[in-house]
Amino acid sequence: MWIFSSTHLHKLLFVWTRTMQSPASKSISQFASYHGSAAVLCPKDSAINPVERRRHNRQKPVVSARWQEHEGSLPSKVWKTEIPVLHKKNQRKGDDQRVSSELRKLCLEDFPAERERLERQKSALSFKAEDCEIVFGIAPCLLALTQGRRKAHNLFVKDGEASQRASVLKVCEEARRRGIQVHRVSKKDLDKMSSGRVHQGVCLRASPLSYLTVDRGIAPNKKDTPLWLVLERIQDPMNLGAILRSAYFLGVDRVASSLRHSCPLSSVVSKASSGTMEVMEVYGYENLEDMLTLKAAKGWQVVGTVGAAAVENEIPVAECSDFQMTKPTLLLIGGEGEGLSRELLSLCQTLLTIPAGRQLIPSIESLNVSVATGILLHSLLSSRRSTR
Repeated sequence: MWIFSSTHLHKLLFVWTRTMQSPASKSISQFASYHGSAAVLCPKDSAINPVERRRHNRQKPVVSARWQEHEGSLPSKVWKTEIPVLHKKNQRKGDDQRVSSELRKLCLEDFPAERERLERQKSALSFKAEDCEIVFGIAPCLLALTQGRRKAHNLFVKDGEASQRASVLKVCEEARRRGIQVHRVSKKDLDKMSSGRVHQGVCLRASPLSYLTVDRGIAPNKKDTPLWLVLERIQDPMNLGAILRSAYFLGVDRVASSLRHSCPLSSVVSKASSGTMEVMEVYGYENLEDMLTLKAAKGWQVVGTVGAAAVENEIPVAECSDFQMTKPTLLLIGGEGEGLSRELLSLCQTLLTIPAGRQLIPSIESLNVSVATGILLHSLLSSRRSTR
């Protein structure tokens, strides 16, 4: 324990008296007296071990009432140094003004209409993936509503100025006309619904579409030569969407696809097709060989496609610009990378290629499957029009 002699006390009082006589220090006399009295009255603090001493120093001192009266007259530096204001880590400005969850709950109890609206929106945002899917984009959502092939449940529109665009208003009016609820949500909610894809401020919760497996038996127009597009193992939804868009635009009579090793008719395909998937029926077949064999027996010609550097075989190969479509035709398109399988190649009567416009460097001597399909379809359908 410390033992203070009378000499030490006199020196301490002398320093304290000189401090009191200073005009600038007069206002902090009580603060000095606090530290002085603490040293005299608590001499046993010297016996505290270093760990306890640091813990004791971190404690905030108790300030007297007189000190609080002189708080405003102290220099700002003294106050910040002696008694700092502690803030929580990562505390942002204005957090203390936020409304607590309990108060927000009481506010919602006072406004039952707002509470009911939030509950409906929360239930609409939660859905089972097997029951429905999210269609995103203006054209896919609008066509999904107008074509009636899907069962629509809810329409979600980005809140703000974007919801006042003419294209967005058209989708909202169509939804209201059909009795479908329209919800104003944030961009973050729409991004989550569309998995970060481009939704253009509109998402529609609706039942999914699938391949048609039963032939409706609609007879083709006898005045025209029908053209069916047959797809085998197209796995990229972006490619499938682009193919459907070109097929619809150019006038293909039917699109058929293998069900195995092919991507489903998802909302991504609908967006890539700019909504064409909502209009055009796509048929799916477990066994394309049986369908092709049946059609060939009825007089249809089976036309396959190969690259310019295809291996030699017994099937004749011709450039697409030289081919004339004079009878019902099945155009076969293979998947990305491997092309048509050997089973389907063996059923082809003719193979078509797209001639290159220059000497090609190895590894880039081919076209994207959706681009190649568009070129081939345009060439065949143009020859059909010229032979009418």
